[in-house]
Amino acid sequence: MNISMKWLKDYTEINCDTKTFMDKMTMSGSNVEGVEVLGEEISGVVVGKILEIEQHPDADKLVVTKVDVGTEVKQIVTGAKNINVGDIVPIAMPGAELAEGLKIKSGKLRGVESDGMMCSVEEMGLDPMYWPDAPEHGIYIFSEAYPLGSDCKPIFGLDDQIVEFEITSNRPDCFSVIGLAREAAATLGTDFIYPEVSFTEVETDQVKHIDEVAKVEVLAQDLCPRFVAKVLVDVDIKPSPKWMQDKLRSAGIRPINNLVDITNFVMVEMGQPMHAYDMEELAGGKIIVRRAGDGEIMMTLDGEERELDSSMLVIADEKEVIGVAGVMGGEGSKVKDNTGMIILEAANFSPASVRKTSKKIGLRTDASTKFEKHLDPNNALLAMERACQLAEMIGAGKVLKGTIDIDAESRKSTKVAYDPDRINSLLGTDIPESFMIEVFKNLEFEVNVIDRIVEAPTFRNDIEREADLAEEVARLYGYDKLPVTLATGTPTVGKKSFEQKMEDLTRQIMEDCSMNEAMTYSFESPKAFDKLALPEDSQDRVAVTIDNPLGEDFSVMRTSTMNGMLQALSNNYAKRNEVVRLYEIGTIYQPKAIPLTELPKESKKLTIGMYGECDFFTLKGVLETLFEAMNCLELAGWDPNLELSYLHPGRKAKVMLGEKEIGYIGEVHPNVCDAYDIEDKAYVAVIDVASLLKKASFDHKYTPVPKYPAVTRDLAMLVKEATLVGDIEKVIRQRGGKLLESVELFDVYQGEQIEKGFKSVAYSLAFRSMERTLKEKEINKTMSKILNGLETVVGATLRQ
Repeated sequence: MNISMKWLKDYTEINCDTKTFMDKMTMSGSNVEGVEVLGEEISGVVVGKILEIEQHPDADKLVVTKVDVGTEVKQIVTGAKNINVGDIVPIAMPGAELAEGLKIKSGKLRGVESDGMMCSVEEMGLDPMYWPDAPEHGIYIFSEAYPLGSDCKPIFGLDDQIVEFEITSNRPDCFSVIGLAREAAATLGTDFIYPEVSFTEVETDQVKHIDEVAKVEVLAQDLCPRFVAKVLVDVDIKPSPKWMQDKLRSAGIRPINNLVDITNFVMVEMGQPMHAYDMEELAGGKIIVRRAGDGEIMMTLDGEERELDSSMLVIADEKEVIGVAGVMGGEGSKVKDNTGMIILEAANFSPASVRKTSKKIGLRTDASTKFEKHLDPNNALLAMERACQLAEMIGAGKVLKGTIDIDAESRKSTKVAYDPDRINSLLGTDIPESFMIEVFKNLEFEVNVIDRIVEAPTFRNDIEREADLAEEVARLYGYDKLPVTLATGTPTVGKKSFEQKMEDLTRQIMEDCSMNEAMTYSFESPKAFDKLALPEDSQDRVAVTIDNPLGEDFSVMRTSTMNGMLQALSNNYAKRNEVVRLYEIGTIYQPKAIPLTELPKESKKLTIGMYGECDFFTLKGVLETLFEAMNCLELAGWDPNLELSYLHPGRKAKVMLGEKEIGYIGEVHPNVCDAYDIEDKAYVAVIDVASLLKKASFDHKYTPVPKYPAVTRDLAMLVKEATLVGDIEKVIRQRGGKLLESVELFDVYQGEQIEKGFKSVAYSLAFRSMERTLKEKEINKTMSKILNGLETVVGATLRQ
C-alpha cells in the first residue's frame, strides 16, 4: 500500500527523517518496500502571471508574452494556444530542470529573446489522467491566485514522499492511512490523532427522515453482515477542493467530482470502501442485497457488460442489478451532474464471496482488494459518519436525518488474559509490565490491570491468544533488542512410524522381486472409465471433478490406480520394452457424497503391473513374498469369486487375509489390453495398504532346530475339477493338528486314467513333534482324520 507522508502526518507526529521512519516501521512489523520522492528531479519552477500577449513578428504559431514572476518580469516565447492575459501559470526559470532531464536555458526563438518556459503537467512529471482540469495539449492554468514567484512543487503536491508498505493479510486495519498512522504513533511513541467527526442532520420541506425515501433489504445476510446507508439532499456536484484532490492523487486515485472523491477519500483514509447511488435512478427507492440470478446481465461503471450467476452477491433495486457487491457499481445508478439526492452505502461483505466474484467476472478493484482482507464490520458506521462530515464540509450536500443500519452479525472484541512472566519467558526478556501495558494502550487495547486482561478492538481480529500479545510487545520493544540465546529443551530423536517402516519394507520387497517404482497422476480423464470397460453404474465412475483443470485429460481425481498403471505399461510397450515389472504406492479419492459436502475419502493402494515372461502365478508369488516379509502369509487366501470388468473372467481372484478382502489379482481382460495398445498378456494386482498393515507385523518368531526326525507321507486323491487346492490345503491343516509340519503340492494331473470332470492332486505331508520321536500309530491316526475331512468337506477319494 502506498501512503503519502504528508497525509500520514495529519494523524500523528513523525519526529524523525524518512529513512529512520522507514527503518522503525519495518522493525515494528509494517515492512517498508521503498519510498518515492515526488518531484525529486524538478527544480526552478515558480508561479507567474501573464501580463501581456503579443504575436511573434516572424512566426504565426508563436506569441511573445510578458510574465510577472514576483521579483521581475520575464519575456517568454510560447506556442501555447490556451493562455490569456491574467492567467496564473507555472514558469520554468532559466536553469530549471524538468521531467526526463529537460533543462531550461535562455535563448532566442525565431529571433526573439525567450527567458524561461511555461509548463504543462507532463513537463512537471505528472500524469494528466490525475489532473482532470489540465488541458489535453497546453499550459496548465492555476485555478487559484498563488503568490507570484513561489515554488510550484508544493502546489502540484511534489513536496511529498510516497512510502510503499507491504501489508500482510492478517492486518486489514493497516490497509488505510489511519491504520498505518496508528502503527506509526505506537512505533514512534507519539500521539495518535483521530479525526473529530461531527455533522448536522437536516429535514427538508419534502422529506423529514431517511425512512420516507429509502429502504434497504438484505436477503443474503451470510454474505453481507453489515449494511449502513445515509441520504444526502440538496446535492451539489462539482470538483472537490484541492487538498482532497492532492491526497487522492498521492494514493494513485484520479479525482472525479466531490461526491465520488469523498467515497474514495474515506476508502483510503479509513480502509472502508463506499459507494454512492443516484436516488432518482433507484427503482422504488429501495436497495436489495441478494444473490444474482444465473445468467443475469448488468453493465458496470467501466462500461462492460458482466454475466452473473447465483454464487455472486449483488446490489439491486426493485427492477435490476445496480452493482456487484464489493467490486463495482452499475452504470445505470451512477451519480450524475444534475443529481439532487443520493444514497451512500458503507457495507461489509464476505471476503470469500468478493474474491470469487472478482475472479469470475475478471474485475479487480481497490474496493474488492480491501474486502478480500476481511474488514471490520464495525468500521462501516464510522466510515459513513466521516463521509457525511466531509460532504457537509466541502458543500457536496446536506445529510438527511436518520440512518439505515442492518447489523446481522456484530464482531465482538476479543479478551485475552496475559501474564508478564510468561511473555518474558516466551521472548527471553525481562521487560517490565508497565512497558507492556503502555504498548497495549498505544495500540488502543483496553487493559484491565487488576485481572490482567487485554481487550483487543474489533479491527484487530488477529489477536486471539497470549502469544499474539507477546508478539505485539516484542515488535514495539524492538526485535533488535531481543537477546540472542541458544535454544533450550530436551532433544528428541526422530523416527519413522510403523506405517512408514512398512512402506519402506514394501518398496524393498518389490525391488527385490525385480520391480521398478512408477509414479502416475492423481488427475485423470473421465475417458479412462470407458477404457477400463466400467459398467455405467460402477461406483468408480463417481469421481471428484476439478473446478480449474489443466485440461480434460486431468479433470477428475482418480478413483482407481488401474488406469495409471495400465497407461504406464502401455507407454513401456510402445517403446518396445519386452519385460516390464512396475509397482506404485499411490492414493485414490472417493467422494463421500455428490455434490461434495466434505473432503473425499483417501485410500492408499499398492498397485503392481507386469507383462512379458510372466503369468498369474508369477504375480501371486510376488504377493506371497510380501506377505511372508510382513508375517501374515499364513492368513493369505485367494477367492476366485470376483467380478471386475477389466480382468480376465477366468484368471482373477480376491486377495484375502483371514476373512478380510484386501485387494485383487488377475490377468487384464484382452479387450482392455487392446484399449491400451498392449499386445501381450498383462497382469495386475491392487492391495489396500491400510488393510494390509492391520495384519502385518515385525514380530518374527523363531523355533530351535528340531531334535527329532520328521516323518513324510504322500497323499494322492481325486477331486472335482472345480475344487480349489486352497480349500484342500485348508482341510489338511485343520485336521493335521500340531503334528503336521508342512504341506506341499507336488502334482496335479488330468488325463486318460482320470474320469472326466475330475483331477488328481498329490501332496507331500511332513509330520514332526518337538518333544519326541513320532510313532506309526500317531501318524496313522492323524492321516485318518485328514482323509475323513477331505472326503467329507471336499468330496475327495484316495487315488488307487
